[in-house]
Amino acid sequence: MVDDPYVWGGIAAANALSDVYAMGGTPLFALNVVNFPRDTLPMEVLERVIQGGAAKVAEAGVAILGGHSVDDPEPKFGLVALGTVAPSRILRNVGARPGDALLLTKPLGMGILTTAIKRGLASDETIAAAVGVMSALNRAAGEAVVRAGSVVHATTDVTGFGLLGHLSEMLGDGTVGAALELGHVPVLEDAWTFVEREVVPGGTRRNLAGVASFMEWSERITPEQQLVLADAQTSGGLLIAVDSAGVDRLLADLQGNGVPAAAWIGEFTARAGRIEVT
Repeated sequence: MVDDPYVWGGIAAANALSDVYAMGGTPLFALNVVNFPRDTLPMEVLERVIQGGAAKVAEAGVAILGGHSVDDPEPKFGLVALGTVAPSRILRNVGARPGDALLLTKPLGMGILTTAIKRGLASDETIAAAVGVMSALNRAAGEAVVRAGSVVHATTDVTGFGLLGHLSEMLGDGTVGAALELGHVPVLEDAWTFVEREVVPGGTRRNLAGVASFMEWSERITPEQQLVLADAQTSGGLLIAVDSAGVDRLLADLQGNGVPAAAWIGEFTARAGRIEVT
C-alpha cells in the first residue's frame, strides 16, 4: 500500500496496537513477526521497516522485546501486541443497547485510496492523507473511551471488514440494530472521486456483499456510497457504542485530545439485526 519501508512498519505497528486500545487495554510490549526475502531484497529495507515499527511502538509508550523472522519470497511484517486490562473493564464488540449513540474516530476511505496508490493514480497529497490516517495510533481514542467509564457499552476497531462489517458484528446475537446517517460519516475526500472511477479494492466489494442481509438502504444512497461504507480499512478508527447521556462529553474529550475526526454517525436501535442507512 505504501512504498516507504519505514512508513509501512509504522502503519503495521499502529494497526497491531489498535486491538488493545479497542478493548480498553493498555499496551505493555510488542513482538515483531517478519517474513522477508533475504536473497532478493537488501537488508536495509528490512532495517527501515523494523525502525518504523519500533518508532510507532515507542510513540505508544511501550517497547518491542523481540520477535521471529522467516525467509519468505513475499515480504510481510506485523506485530504481536500484548496489553493489560482489569477483567471488569474489558470492552467487547458486543453489548450495545438501543438508544446508544454510535461514534467513529477516523475517516473512511483507506482501502479505496491505497488501491489508487497501487494503480499509480494518487497524488502526493492523497498519499499523505491516507498515510496520516493509517499511521495514527488509536491511543488517544482508547484512553478517552476508558475515561468515559461505564457509559461506553461496546467498542471495536474498523479494519478489513469495513465500517458495515464491523458494525454488523456489534449487533451481537441480533438483540439490537443500528441506524447510520451517511452525511455524518467522516470520509477522506479523495475517496469519493476514486470510487466514482471504480477504483475499489476487491475486499470492499466482498464486504458489501457480505452484509447485504443486514442492510436497509434509503433510496437516495448510491451504489458508490454503499461501497465507501463497506470499504476495507487498514488501521482504521474505533467504533464506539456510548449511552446517549455520555455522548457529548465523550465527543468533546475525543476532539479535544488529538482525535479531531471523531464524529457521531448514528445510533443503535431496537430493530434487531438490521442496519439502516439514510
